[in-house]
Amino acid sequence: MMKKIVAFFFAGLIAAAVQAQEAPDALIKQVTEDVLEIVRNDRDIQSGNTQKAIDLVDKKVLPHFNFPHMTALALGKDWRKATPQQQQQLTAEFRTLLVRTYSNALTGYKNQKIVYKPFKMNAGETDVLVRTEVLQPGSKAVQLDYSLEKLESGWKVYDMTVAGISLVTNYRDQFAQEVRNGGIDGLVATVAAKNKSLEVNLVKAEKK
Repeated sequence: MMKKIVAFFFAGLIAAAVQAQEAPDALIKQVTEDVLEIVRNDRDIQSGNTQKAIDLVDKKVLPHFNFPHMTALALGKDWRKATPQQQQQLTAEFRTLLVRTYSNALTGYKNQKIVYKPFKMNAGETDVLVRTEVLQPGSKAVQLDYSLEKLESGWKVYDMTVAGISLVTNYRDQFAQEVRNGGIDGLVATVAAKNKSLEVNLVKAEKK
């Protein structure tokens, strides 16, 4: 469930026309509504075209993320032990993992609706939480919150919390175990192998 819900967030950051100075809650609302409208009318994505969903996320969504910050949070205290090259490699692989893992959930869109919770931000704040709720036909509503920070390039997302579970925290235990087993290089190799496996499965699915 978490993968499907997070996918709507990835998709929701598609609109390139959003201005950097726009309030974070307005950004989330505008781009989410824009992309859901696109998905509703895209028969390829609805019929299971995962590659098209990946392309959508890769080209339109990723500029709104602070992946180095996300990766550092997911790695925790071990981030400081990594060399700059290892940090760069892991960030790139983590980015690919999230895209490949969640893009296929876009094909499972079933008229979910988003409720945007009241938002307040004090003047000068640079780190905020935007709260929403995903209404799913026949299922319990799911809380979906976005952590954003303001950089020179505008508001960027560095974490998501789905039904009380932080995305970066969810990966932290997995990453810590891999570091204990094989060090930073071992973690990079493991994530890269996972990405390769997902890519192979995608190719097989497209050939069916």
